[in-house]
Amino acid sequence: MRVLVLHSHPVESSFGRALHDLTVESLKKAGHEVDDCNLYEEGFDPVLSRHDRLVYHDYPENTKLVSPYVERLMKAEAIVIVTPIWNFGFPAILKGYFDRVWVKGVSFGLEDGKLTTTLKHIRKSAVVFTYGSTRWRAFLAGNPPKKVVSRWLRAHFGFDKPFRFMAHYDMNNCTPETRARFMDKVKAEMEAF
Repeated sequence: MRVLVLHSHPVESSFGRALHDLTVESLKKAGHEVDDCNLYEEGFDPVLSRHDRLVYHDYPENTKLVSPYVERLMKAEAIVIVTPIWNFGFPAILKGYFDRVWVKGVSFGLEDGKLTTTLKHIRKSAVVFTYGSTRWRAFLAGNPPKKVVSRWLRAHFGFDKPFRFMAHYDMNNCTPETRARFMDKVKAEMEAF
């Protein structure tokens, strides 16, 4: 299966990068073809410009500046997102990826005010998140990132498609043992993906 891995951590020596590397390695070990999209290393521009917004609904004009990313998304059969969660949201570069790439004609259609999803070719998805906060604090805040991926993201593919949510909470107080346990979990999930 062709798996698009979206990664958004700027520090190559971070635990987030280690999770990304482990995810890619484990998916390849399982026999998948991996399209590794490290947004920071690729220098993705997350800024939705005035021009981008003016042509947002004009397909295919709205894809011209991000066409390589659109092509990669359309070729994918599965998606895995490996990202930290900052201030109960995605890093700006990942949010910008969704704003600029997942546009009309790519991730949705809009006819006479009726929205349709167009990413039904994605057969499964997973996320690997790290949070600075505890699970309880994330729960009290409503855990917006978890809701975004378990509702909005999955709505694009179909709720009947396999989805896996993995999160290491309380990175501010993590230990080598908690990190190792989480890495073991991610490795097992990705090798069985």
